[in-house]
Amino acid sequence: MFDRVRGVLDVESGYSNGQATRPTYEDVCSGRTGCAEVVRLVYDPAVIGVRELLTIFFAIHDPTTPNRQGADVGTQYRSGIYWTTPEQAAVARALIDELQAEGVFDAPIVTEVEPLRHYWPAEDYHQDFFARHPHHGYCLAVAAPKVAKLRRAFASYLKPGTG
Repeated sequence: MFDRVRGVLDVESGYSNGQATRPTYEDVCSGRTGCAEVVRLVYDPAVIGVRELLTIFFAIHDPTTPNRQGADVGTQYRSGIYWTTPEQAAVARALIDELQAEGVFDAPIVTEVEPLRHYWPAEDYHQDFFARHPHHGYCLAVAAPKVAKLRRAFASYLKPGTG
């Protein structure tokens, strides 16, 4: 979804914040690496800020269920923000505090906010998965509704021609 957002220059699926330094998808799915499935974003801060990106992040996934996203269960599915600058961490923590105070979610936010460690890109077949496999069961059941929500709720953030 983030590849549709203005100011996002690159989106890469990967794994991070576990003990493994070069995990494979199979390693991560085993639950023994401690890695989370993540998306690394490269963005232009003159076009979009961390707060806006994180606002989208919190709107397109469930940050209240530990180690779970929809039907996917395991530590690799935990909600996490893995920052590369202290400023990013501060923005993330402040936004979480605001969302909690406003009662945006029916349960506490469990998103971990930690420094990025041991990032490794996912295999090529995971990159741009939705764009390449729009009729895959996961894309139809999970990703497509999230893209539709992005289009509705964040139309002003979208790149021209991606709405």
